[in-house]
Amino acid sequence: MLPQFTGQRSSILAGVATLVLVFSSICSTVKAADSSAAELTTTGPTSDWPQFHGPAGIGTVEGNLPSEWTANDYAWTVSLSGTDIGSPVIVDGVIYLIETAPLNSDSQQLQTIRNRANKSIDLVAFDLATGNELWRRKHPLVDRGRHSRNSAASTTPVVSGDQVFFVYCDAEGVYVQAYGTDSTPHWTRELGPWTGVHGYGTSPMVVQDKLVLFNAQQAVKLDANQVPGQSRVLAMDKKTGEDIWSTPLETTRPSYGVPAVHPFIKPGDDPANPSLELIMANTGNGIFSLDADTGKMRWSIKVFDKRSCSSPLVVTGLPGGDLAIGTCGSGGGGNMLSAVRIPASAGDQPQEAFQVRRAAPYVPTSAVKGQYLFAVSDSGIATCYDLNEDGRLCWNQRLGGNFGASPIIVGDRLLMISLDGTAFITSATATRSKIQRMDLGGRVGATPAYADGRLVIRVGDQLRCLAQ
Repeated sequence: MLPQFTGQRSSILAGVATLVLVFSSICSTVKAADSSAAELTTTGPTSDWPQFHGPAGIGTVEGNLPSEWTANDYAWTVSLSGTDIGSPVIVDGVIYLIETAPLNSDSQQLQTIRNRANKSIDLVAFDLATGNELWRRKHPLVDRGRHSRNSAASTTPVVSGDQVFFVYCDAEGVYVQAYGTDSTPHWTRELGPWTGVHGYGTSPMVVQDKLVLFNAQQAVKLDANQVPGQSRVLAMDKKTGEDIWSTPLETTRPSYGVPAVHPFIKPGDDPANPSLELIMANTGNGIFSLDADTGKMRWSIKVFDKRSCSSPLVVTGLPGGDLAIGTCGSGGGGNMLSAVRIPASAGDQPQEAFQVRRAAPYVPTSAVKGQYLFAVSDSGIATCYDLNEDGRLCWNQRLGGNFGASPIIVGDRLLMISLDGTAFITSATATRSKIQRMDLGGRVGATPAYADGRLVIRVGDQLRCLAQ
C-alpha cells in the first residue's frame, strides 16, 4: 500500500508546475537580511535566472529578500502592453520576456507576411539596472480562443550562451524563434497546427546542444471544431533549429511542464561524465524519461488520470533514492500528486513512493531547498514537506486566494504571490513561522525572477524591479 496523504495536514505538494532538477549542492543555506528592511543584497555567488522558475527550474537562488516593501522601494517600474502571464528571465544583466502588443504603422511587413494577423507577439529585452528597453522583436499573431486565465504571451523564454529562444502559438500553429542576445535573428521553426482547449503554455529548455520542447496536444474532449493533435517531444539543434530527434507520445490532454534533467549511467559511460535523461509528465504516459541523446523512452509509469499542468520535480540525493514528483488535476478538482522513485540502474523499474490526493496542486511550481519542498496550492494553502521522509508534512498554512504564479526561494525566504497580487513572504524552513503579506496593487500570473540582487515581478501591465 502506498503512503497516501489525504487530510488537510498534507493538503498539497502544491503545484509542481515545473519539472525541477535538484542537485543537493544547489540548495545551500544562506543567511537572510534584516526582516524589517526593504532591501535586497546577494550573499554569495550571483546566479542568472535563465529559464522558467530559475536555474535548473528549482526556483531557489542565493540572495536576500525583505519581508515587506512598498511602491517607493522599487528601483524602477515600466509599462507593458498588456497583462500576459509569460514569466521573465534574467541573464548577464538583461531581462527577456514576451508580451502581446498591437500591430502599428511599423508592422506593415508583418501584415504582408500573414494577412490575418491582428496582434503581435514581441520578444523584449530590458536593462536590469535601469528598466530601459534595449530591443524588441515583433512576430505576427492570429489570435485564438483560450482559457480566461491564459494569455497569448504565456510562455517563458530560455537563454543559453549568446542565444535566446521562445515559443508561441496562434490560430495557425506553433512557432519557435531563436535570436542572438544582441537581437540578431538566428532561425524560425513552424511546427504546424496545435490542438488544445485551454490554449498554449509550453516553454522550451536547453540541454547540451539541444533546444527541447514538450509540444503536448489534445486528442480527447475536444470542442466541436477541433481535430485531434499529436503530442511529441522535439529536440532541435540550438544553432540551426534542425531536428535532432522527435519522440511521439500518447496523446490525451496538453501538458505544460518544462522538462527536467537527471543524470544516469549508460554502459561505457565515465561515472564522472554521465549521460542525461529528460524527465517529464503527462496524462497518457504518466511520469516518464527520455534519453537526452536519442529521445528513446527509457521508462514510464502511468500514475495520472487528469491533465498534468505542472512539471515533475526531480530531487536527488535522498536516502531512499532520487524522486520524480508530478501532479495532475483539473479546474473542477480531483487533483493528485505522485512521487516516483527514479530507477537507479538499467534493470530497475520506477516505483511509486507516495501520493497526495486531497487538496493537491494543479498549476504553481514548487520550490526546493535542501531536503524540503515548499509549495502553494491553487486554492491558497502553503505547505512544507520533508522529502527525506516520504513527503512528511512539516507545516501548512492557509493563505487564501487563488494562485497561478509559482513560489520562489531567495536565500532563506519563501515568496508566494496570489492571482490578485497579494504577496506572502515567510522563512523557507521546516518550522512554520510568521507570514507577512502585502498588496502589490495588480494581478500576478507570472512567476517572479531574481538575479544580481534584484527581484523582477510582472504586476498587471507593469514590470517592476526591487533592488537595494
